[in-house]
Amino acid sequence: MWSFPLHYATRAGLIICGFFSLLSIGCWTPQTEEVVVYTALDTEFSEPIFEDFTAETGIVVLPRYDTEATKTVGLANSLIAEADRPRADVFWNNEILNTLRLHQRELLASYRPVQAEDYPEAFQAEDGTWHGFAARARILIVNRDQLAEEARPSSIEDLIKPEYKGQVAIAKPLFGTTATHAACLFAAWGPEKAKAFFTSLKENEVQVLSGNKQVALAVAQGKVPMGLTDTDDAIGVLEAGQPVEIIYLDREEGELGTLFIPNTLAIIEGGPHPEAARKLVDYLLSPEVEAKLAEGPSAQIPLFEPEAIPVRIETPRTVKAMEVNFSEAADYWDETATFLTDHFTTGS
Repeated sequence: MWSFPLHYATRAGLIICGFFSLLSIGCWTPQTEEVVVYTALDTEFSEPIFEDFTAETGIVVLPRYDTEATKTVGLANSLIAEADRPRADVFWNNEILNTLRLHQRELLASYRPVQAEDYPEAFQAEDGTWHGFAARARILIVNRDQLAEEARPSSIEDLIKPEYKGQVAIAKPLFGTTATHAACLFAAWGPEKAKAFFTSLKENEVQVLSGNKQVALAVAQGKVPMGLTDTDDAIGVLEAGQPVEIIYLDREEGELGTLFIPNTLAIIEGGPHPEAARKLVDYLLSPEVEAKLAEGPSAQIPLFEPEAIPVRIETPRTVKAMEVNFSEAADYWDETATFLTDHFTTGS
């Protein structure tokens, strides 16, 4: 009978024992848990939140940011392009309409976060595919050294008056909250009035800058007397001691009101790390994170209802809010984008 040599058997046994010993002492450990986030919120605002989440949970956040000029549209388009093989787990959008574009394409997974019921129904999807929190307001920032109080606009429609020719700046209205604002005006006014407004705005020699931050800086530096921007950009130059003031337009009864735009969270359908994605969304949709964003340099407006979180700017509780159907505004997205591209691109 053929037999296996003893020294070979002994060697094989040692190898096998060594293999299981390595496993038992943890020489091979599982890969660190991670979550991939596409985020349009500025790095300086979101990164500290991600670091806190990692410290608390051990889950490493891998963020992808985009440029200031194209971030919301660029990230949404990336998610659409990756639909067959999703790379992202969570989309943290700093506005809402591009999240709704993804919802229309059925790219978002349904999930009910732990504290979802503590947020307004108007800022949540009925099917649990997206959740709003930490809002910003669309406001007019003015340089008080260049524009006397009695000469300042009180309505967005004032911006097309002849006396303000060449004195108003906006961010390029093809991306970000400026594009969202435009689509909301299409929904609120109807396309005919909205198109007439933007046509008149261009004819009134509005200055088109690369982003909302650039608008706030241009006004603070006296390069233009006033501009439409977001509260997070305006509060930065205001609290830096620049000669600016924030105006909440259309405050009177029967007027349009101030547009408040929430950040939105959504889990990507088929993302690579679904469990970690749910943990991150639970973490972000919380009063603790809303308080951090309200206290921080971006001065976000908390939407958490059960408790009052201190704020440094006006909120829908203190100023008239614009009534807008965000789903209807999302339906106007393509029409709005086509019109504005034709009117506000170089050489048009």
